[in-house]
Parts: sequence; structure tokens; C-alpha cells
Amino acid sequence: MLKIGCHLSSSKGFLSMGKTAVEIGANTFQFFTRNPRGGKAKPLDLEDVAAYRSFAQEHSLFPILAHAPYTLNACAADEGLRDFAKNTMADDLSRLEHIPQSMYNFHPGSHVQQGAEKGIELISDLLNQILTPDQSTTVLLETMAGKGSEVGGRFEELRAILDRVELNDKMGVCLDTCHVFDGGYNIVAELDSVLEGFDRVIGLSRLRAVHLNDSKNLLGSHKDRHEKLGEGNIGMEALTAIVNHPALRELPFYLETPNELPGYAREIAVMKEVYQGECS
Repeated sequence: MLKIGCHLSSSKGFLSMGKTAVEIGANTFQFFTRNPRGGKAKPLDLEDVAAYRSFAQEHSLFPILAHAPYTLNACAADEGLRDFAKNTMADDLSRLEHIPQSMYNFHPGSHVQQGAEKGIELISDLLNQILTPDQSTTVLLETMAGKGSEVGGRFEELRAILDRVELNDKMGVCLDTCHVFDGGYNIVAELDSVLEGFDRVIGLSRLRAVHLNDSKNLLGSHKDRHEKLGEGNIGMEALTAIVNHPALRELPFYLETPNELPGYAREIAVMKEVYQGECS
């Protein structure tokens, strides 16, 4: 079954997101845990969470993907910024325990002239401080486009982080199609080869989710500009191959394309049409 959704606003709560997902034909969704620029999260409405869990069970919306704010930098040179990232992520993980078996995705961060090796060390150290043995949420490192001093533009960097994390079983990876394409991995002409490389370096068993996006830029541009499906340089033929690939087709796919809800509904419908197998 194709598990597909998009990024939804969390401003009205979980039940509202669940109902919106169903209305646009999705069977999962992604949301920001708080304002994407960071800051405090709203108090958790436990009645809303309970209502959502019942609704989600009825409509098979599990798992969902929480996204950390973009502004968090787990490997910032400034210790205060790293502490902010640590405290925010720890709080997010605590709150997500009210929706068991969720996933939590974050951008690894930018090493800011400290070097990738130092960045990897700081990111893994932060994870070792916030992960707990009894948590049910899987934390995902997102593949990045490699712009500037970003960590995670190469599979080897993600593997190096994972190798340093003590509670390794709590970790996974989210593959962003725009990011890896902009990062130089040719998922258009060499999808099998890219996935073989991912498996060799990280292991496909670590891959838990896919951000399904087209790209405004050319292969290897290192720019990270998402485009609507089929309107960018990845193209619909390659995106169709991605959702149908034996190594990927059972994973949940999340759209982060530049759309409003009607656009997301159209893209979800299109991907259901090209998916080879049951869609709902």
C-alpha cells in the first residue's frame, strides 16, 4: 500500500491535521513540532491527542513524521545554540511519547567552519544526551544537499553520526529526493546505483521515510530548492520509479513541495495513479 502524505500546519492540533490528511487523500502526514523558526511549543492538548489517536486508528494514519524547526543547529560553534537545539529536541521527543511509534526528523546542522568531523562529533554527542532507552519515537537524520557547511550531504557523514550514537536502535534516516539530487546523487539515471551505495554505506534497514520532492536545480547544484512533482529537474518518470522501487515502495512518502492543500491533493492523487499496487 502506498503510504503518502504532505506537510500540514499543526496550529489547530492533531485531530485537525488528521482530518485534513484524510480530506486530501493522504494516509500519513508531517508537521512541525513548533514554529519552524524555533521557540516554545504550545501546551500539549491531551484531549486533542486522545481524539486524534482514535481517529488515526480508524483511518490508518500511523506512523506520522514530526519535523524539528529548521533553525536548530546541533553542531553550532556557539554552545548556547547547541543547548537550545538539545533542549528543544528533548522536549519534542518527550511530547511525542503521547503518540507512540511516531518519527522525528531533523536537519543535522551546519558545522560553521569547524569542519565536518567536528560537526559529526557534536551532533552525535547531542543525540547521546537526549535519546532514552524507553522512547518509542525513532529519530531520523535527513539527507542534505551539502550547501555551505551543512553536515549530511554525503551518506558517509550520516553513517559517521550513527556510528557514534550509543542508542543506535532509536535512529534512522529520511531520504529527501531534492536534497540527494542537489547533493550530486543521480537518482534520475542511476537510482539503483544510488540505493546500492546507500545500502553499502548506511544500510537500507536504516531508511525509514522519504521526502518526495522535485528540484528547481540541476544535479549537484548543492542549493536545496524544492519544486512541485514533475515540474523540476528530477521529473515524474524518476519520481514514479522512486515510489515503485522495491527498496522504497513500502516506506512512507512525505511531500514538501511548494503547494497549498489543493496542490497537495493533486500530487497525492497523481502518485496513487502511478503506484503499482494497492493505494488505500
